[in-house]
Amino acid sequence: MKLSQLASTLIGSEIVKLGGEIKEKIRQGARIYNFTVGDFDPALFPIPKELENAIIDAYRQGHTNYPAAEGNLDLRQAIASFIYEKEKLTYSTDEILIASGGRPLIYTVFRAICDKGDKVVYAVPSWNNNHYTHFTESEHVVIETGPETRFMPTAQQLAPHLKGATLLSLCSPQNPTGTTFDKAELSAICDLVLEENKQRGPDQKKLYVMFDQMYWHLTYGEIRHHNPVSLRAEMKDYTIFIDAISKAFAATGVRVGWSLGPAPVIQKMKQIMTHIGAWAPMAEQKALAVYLQESPAIEHYLTGYKKEIEERLNSIYNGLMQLKQLGLPVDAIKPEAAIYLTVKIDAVGKTTPQEKTLSSQADVTAFLLDAAGLALVPFYAFGASASSPWYRMSIGTCKKEDIPIILQQLQEALQPLR
Repeated sequence: MKLSQLASTLIGSEIVKLGGEIKEKIRQGARIYNFTVGDFDPALFPIPKELENAIIDAYRQGHTNYPAAEGNLDLRQAIASFIYEKEKLTYSTDEILIASGGRPLIYTVFRAICDKGDKVVYAVPSWNNNHYTHFTESEHVVIETGPETRFMPTAQQLAPHLKGATLLSLCSPQNPTGTTFDKAELSAICDLVLEENKQRGPDQKKLYVMFDQMYWHLTYGEIRHHNPVSLRAEMKDYTIFIDAISKAFAATGVRVGWSLGPAPVIQKMKQIMTHIGAWAPMAEQKALAVYLQESPAIEHYLTGYKKEIEERLNSIYNGLMQLKQLGLPVDAIKPEAAIYLTVKIDAVGKTTPQEKTLSSQADVTAFLLDAAGLALVPFYAFGASASSPWYRMSIGTCKKEDIPIILQQLQEALQPLR
């Protein structure tokens, strides 16, 4: 069947493919501990009760018609106040765009800024930058990161690639790694962007930064979130934020996200959004406009919510470190943020008791699923090298009582390898 060039060349999601395999094994009766999806089990992580009640009230009040194309004014006002209170960022309502989560906003950023052949700079592993760059037929400028920088790109790595680029895509806390930019490194990256833009003439495109901070509420211990505009005020002219309630309030299915950015860019994103219609539902917008003004309720929710996530991340991390001390081929990066743990299973070249050699990382992934009942997402699903031994482990569906079982099963699967 002859279809468009885009449809013919678009790469399918490795995560969706792995999810299909997991569902089939579960259908056949296997007990799988599924840590692939960046989502939450509502029984473990419900949305805030105040938000739930406000959504129900909004539907009962008849808020079921179209919202404004740029998002309802009351919600944009509430977001402006919320962002100022939490991050001391000042944005007017014409610098804010609402959509049904982060994805349509990311899509409209790419569509508003990037033309065919434009340079888009992004690090891997990272979430979906490769696919969005493909949508716009832009040039992929890929920086592969490693554990020595906690899989975060550095100013030194980015510097040779920013000349002439149109978009730099950054994410912190990072999906899939759960790691963050420190203040000095992000400041240095901002300085590179500002210097590059100073060298461009009035008729040239500027270099914009898409800064995905979807997980910025979820930092742990001494880790602090930093953003480009707080570090360098001049970056406000070149930064488009991606944010939402999806992760901050375990509300992935409620579908309300927002962008903050320069008004001319936001206006063009809005115009694109009018054609794809990916608006957040009216009732959810009305409810969130109310909830974001309830600071004590928000703080109470986040305190308990973050504690539960951090306990899971640290418990698994500590267990993996014990397996490492036993000499098993595992490692992990100490959790910093988000709902993800970066895990290493370095078993390529080893042989199973059934005399099967694990000749690729894909073999290792399948082995973990079959022998340990453990489903993780390999970093090659996020654009990293196919030989990368690193994985994303998402704990949004993890029951604390299952953690010792998971670690025991992993130990029993890895110990016989030779």
